[in-house]
Amino acid sequence: MTIIGKIIVKNMLPFLDTSRIVEENKDFWTSRNFDSIPAHLFSRIRDIGHYFLIEPDINHMFELPREFVDNIPKSKTITTFVSYLHPEFMSLYLKASETRANISLFLSESALEKIRKEYLDQFNKLIEMDGTTIFLCKENLKIPMITVTDWFCYICLFNKEERYDHMDIISFDDSSLKWCHDLFDYYRNNSKKLYQITEATEAG
Repeated sequence: MTIIGKIIVKNMLPFLDTSRIVEENKDFWTSRNFDSIPAHLFSRIRDIGHYFLIEPDINHMFELPREFVDNIPKSKTITTFVSYLHPEFMSLYLKASETRANISLFLSESALEKIRKEYLDQFNKLIEMDGTTIFLCKENLKIPMITVTDWFCYICLFNKEERYDHMDIISFDDSSLKWCHDLFDYYRNNSKKLYQITEATEAG
């Protein structure tokens, strides 16, 4: 193979990987809002690799997805950004912390406000657990939830109308875990650590 041929092949493979991801569920990918994914990571969307599309079950529309609930307790490290706070969310993460999982939880302003009003006691128990770190994101991220653990990632995105339609993806590929960790490194640089929530947030 010529040098030019090698260059073409090297650049073709990422394009083919990206095309495969999109074409597998074209309607899903073309209807998502990617505003909160930085350009350098959006260009690596192929790293999500092989994934499963989780489509909403009308009989369980208002429950946390079973694929998510079943896999969180099996995880030793959990990093999550959440803006859409489900009623079962805090209790699920409290149970995970009791198994000595290391948890990093990134909150939007709206999620923090909901915690203040409805889940303050549970949250303060969670924040006091060893291995738990809580961050407040300084920017308004248009994402319902993203989670990466030591063995899977779970990605929820708003659609282009900025509505959460309960269509999510789950992946167990190492490349998808790396992609999500890189995304959280970006978020961490735009967040501040929380130590307690009372009527006024104490942060540092």
